[in-house]
This record gives sequence, C-alpha cells and structure tokens, in this order.
Amino acid sequence: MVLERLGSALKDGIKKISNAIFVDKKLIDGIVKDIQKSLIEADVNIELVFALSQKIKKLAYDEKIRGIEKKEQLVKLIHDEILYLLGEKTELKLPKKAKLMFLGLYGAGKTTTIAKLGFYFAKRGRKVALLGLDTQRPAAMDQLEQMAKKANVAVFIDKKEKDPLKIIKNYEKDLEKYDLILIDTAGRDGLNKELIKEIERINKATKPDYRILVMPADIGQAAKTQASEFQKALSIDGVVITRMDGTSKAGGALTACAETKAPVYFIGVGEQIHEVETFDPESFIQRLLGMGDLQGLLEKVKSATTEKQQKRMEARLGEGKFTLLDLYSQLEQMNKMGGMDKLMGMVPGISAAKVPKDVLKKQEEKMKHWKTAISSMTEEEIENPEIIEKQTNRIKRIAKGSSTTTTEIRELLKQYKLLKEMMGMQGGLAEGKIDQRTMQKMAKKFKGKIKF
Repeated sequence: MVLERLGSALKDGIKKISNAIFVDKKLIDGIVKDIQKSLIEADVNIELVFALSQKIKKLAYDEKIRGIEKKEQLVKLIHDEILYLLGEKTELKLPKKAKLMFLGLYGAGKTTTIAKLGFYFAKRGRKVALLGLDTQRPAAMDQLEQMAKKANVAVFIDKKEKDPLKIIKNYEKDLEKYDLILIDTAGRDGLNKELIKEIERINKATKPDYRILVMPADIGQAAKTQASEFQKALSIDGVVITRMDGTSKAGGALTACAETKAPVYFIGVGEQIHEVETFDPESFIQRLLGMGDLQGLLEKVKSATTEKQQKRMEARLGEGKFTLLDLYSQLEQMNKMGGMDKLMGMVPGISAAKVPKDVLKKQEEKMKHWKTAISSMTEEEIENPEIIEKQTNRIKRIAKGSSTTTTEIRELLKQYKLLKEMMGMQGGLAEGKIDQRTMQKMAKKFKGKIKF
C-alpha cells in the first residue's frame, strides 16, 4: 500500500500512547521522531513536519492535562493534523451536461487517467465520450483509442488533423449526444507560452465546466510548484494524482496540493482501467491507520460489477441460492477489484490484522486453483455442491481433471459453505447498508474460519 511506512509509524505511535501508563518526555520524543522520519520519507515539506512535531510536544508537555484525557487529545491531534496536511474533501459536482478538460505535462498519465475516469463515470450511468485533442505527441490518438476500447466508451479522434480547433468543430454535433465529455489536451516538457496559448484556445472553444491538472505522485514536493504555475496561468479547478500505488513520495504530492488550495478529486491506484478512486482525506487516513475504508470498498464493488450483475446476485441470494458458479463469478469480480492485499486493507476490522503479503499471494494462487476445479465439475455438482463432499470418487475425479489435490477440493467446499453465509450480506454491502460496526462484527464472526 502507498505510504505504508507512514501508516505504520502513525499506528505504532497511537498504540504506544494508548498503552502507556504515563505520557512522559521519553515516550513522546520517540513517537515524534518516528512520525518525523516517516513524513520526511513520504516527501512532506520539512516546515510542515516541524510544525506538527511542535504541536504534539506542546500538548504532551502541558501539565494541566492529565491521564486519559491527555491520551485522547494526543490521538485526536495526530489524526486531525494529518487530515489538515491532506486538505479538505472536495467533490466534483457535475451538471447534467458536463465537459472536463484535462491538462498536464509529458509523462503524467493524462490519457490513461481520462480513460479510467470515462470507465468510472460510465459505470455510474453517464453517457461518456472521450475527445482527443493532443495533436503533438506521436501515437497519443492511438493510445486514447485503445484505452477507450478498454473502458467501453465512445472516442472521437482525428489522426491526420493537427489543429485541435478543427477537430472540435468537426465533432461538435456528434458530441451533443453525450452528457459527459472528457477532453484530452497536449502536454509539454514544461509549462511554456506555447502550451498556455493552445490550452486557452481549446478552453475558449469547448467551454469546459472543469479544468483538471493531472500530476504523478512521484514528483513529490515539486507538485507544489507545478500546481501553483498551472493555477496562475490557466486557473485550474482541481487535480488528479496518478501512480499513487508505487511511490513513497505521494505524501509530498498530496500535501503540496493542499498547501496550494488545489483540491484533489481523484487518485490513480494501479494500472488497470478500474483503478481510480475519489480522494477522501478521512478515508485515506483510516486506511493508513489500518481502520479500513468502507466507502472505498463500495466504490470498488461498483466499478467491478454491473448493475445487472448486482441485481442478479441479490435476486439469487433472496431465493436462498448460491452455487459454485456464483462463487466463480465472485472470484472473477475480486480479481477485477485488485489483489487480496488491496481488498483486505479496505475492510474495517480485517484491515488491522497483519496478514503477511506472501500468505495473501498464496491465497490468490489457491483461488486460481479453485476456479480450475469448478470448471472440471458437472452442472449438477456446480448447482448442488453438497453432493460432492459425501462422495470420494467425485472429489478424486475433479482433482484429477483440474490438476489439483483432493485436499484442495475439500477446502474449496468448506470455504464455499462459509462464503455462502457471508454472501448473504453482499446485497447490503453493494447498496451501502452495512456500516463499519457491522463490518467489524462480520470480521469477528469469521475470524479464523477463512483460511489463508
């Protein structure tokens, strides 16, 4: 997970405060030192790190506050100050007909981000079209076309035309059929007069509702300068930060945007078409602290499944049906939602459990074997898995046909029973009816029963 070192330092610090009999100078100095180190590693501005350290020490050394009250205030202070560093949550409020224009320098991941957001909004009922106006970068149009196919959204490009304004005019009537237009523009190695002039021309011709800057997380504190320059030159409305899954500098990019008052609307969390999330600082901190992110999990469920799939599953569960074919479908959806480590980190109550990554990897491999085993079963066995466990010959046949072991088949059947019970709650989860407390009860109920 991104900023894992920072998350560990914050969790350890809060745990030490909560477990301490006395909050003394030695304890606080140790906690502050760890938090400072992790924030600096995350590329957060030194001045901001120093200011946070002084606030923690000032509260900790205040003799007027004693015992449990001081502990509670310290934990709240750490939480609130990290939240302050990340900035406030700002929602992208789109009108019924909307245009979003995306800006950014070379290598920011702008074209990929546009396709991801096209997929994101299409899943939420929008009729989306991508408009390619990057006539500068070789193969930019080809890339947008390929990504649009992955996202299953319409795309309008002209690989021969070099004037963006002519492309806009040529597709003006076609674009009227869509209620959300995502506009890809050209980038440069740096923000120069030529780029500013071109974007201003496109801005005047398309009249977008939002101008959004796309920046990679690995530029760290340099994000502050870039956001400020684009804000001053082109009046950007917000930011999308890409490559959040693979850098330790993400703290610098996030806090830099907060400093410049450039709201972060979305973050890119992986290479797959669905791996983009709305940025909610509160949920982000909860995930850092191992408290899970229920809203983020719901977003993943929506992106991984169609409305038709959700309704079908709810109807089958309502009838008391959950077969191995349904299990197979759920495994497919889990693959779309990301690796086991990503999902585990988002489930409240489960996220705090320290499950080694190599163990999660083994579980993913095991799930692949289960899928193969299900493919080797007869229709009767898939619809009525209960008949398999009572007949050794069936288990042996399935194991042989799927190149698995009889132990794996028995384990699959055992997990099927447990998952059938758990899936009874999925209807509520998909609709957002299960709150964090219920999720924690689920985690407690099934703790130790799902084997890794």
